[in-house]
Amino acid sequence: MPERRTNTARSTTKAPRLDRVDPQNLAAGYAGDLGANAGVDALGFEALSLDTLALDFATVSESTFAGVIADEAEMRSIRIVDSVLNGFNVPVLRAARSTWRDVAIRESRIGSAELYESGLRALRFENCKLGYVNLRGSTLFDVLFVNCTIDELDLGGAKAERLAFDGCGIRALDLNNATVRDFDLRGADVHEVAGIRNLAGVTINELQLGMLAPAIASNLGIIVED
Repeated sequence: MPERRTNTARSTTKAPRLDRVDPQNLAAGYAGDLGANAGVDALGFEALSLDTLALDFATVSESTFAGVIADEAEMRSIRIVDSVLNGFNVPVLRAARSTWRDVAIRESRIGSAELYESGLRALRFENCKLGYVNLRGSTLFDVLFVNCTIDELDLGGAKAERLAFDGCGIRALDLNNATVRDFDLRGADVHEVAGIRNLAGVTINELQLGMLAPAIASNLGIIVED
């Protein structure tokens, strides 16, 4: 669906509520500060190159990661708050059942993001390239994607409220069994949508409605004949 801007000033759809995330007065962080079950607080990590970024069951607060590259990131059940990931490049991110609150992810590339059964609140993705994003069964509040490209966004069984896109491209969106509210899709160019019956709560523009009309008719058993 080609992107079409709308006059959001007249929109009744509630936008994500996001505060600026900018941790200050950070001490230098080193690879030795990272590890499973680690407590990372007020540290700034720069230009790290790792085979594995190991942070399973860790807690990260008021910290920054800039230019961190890893072959894989093990971050299951991690809790990240008030932090920034800038230039975070990993082919595989394993972060199932994790918690993210007041986090900004910028200029990053993530191939496969396993974030199922996670909690995301006040999270901003900006200028990111994302492959398969698995958010099945997750809860999302106040999430914004800006200038991002996403191959597959899987929200099957998820609950999402105040989620929006601005200048994004999504090849495939899965909403099967999802519950959404104030889900603003107008700023996204979406090529495929699965779970048409779960579009209640999604805001689209007129052009997107025209593109989705055949799929909606098919799912509802509507026969269209001239």
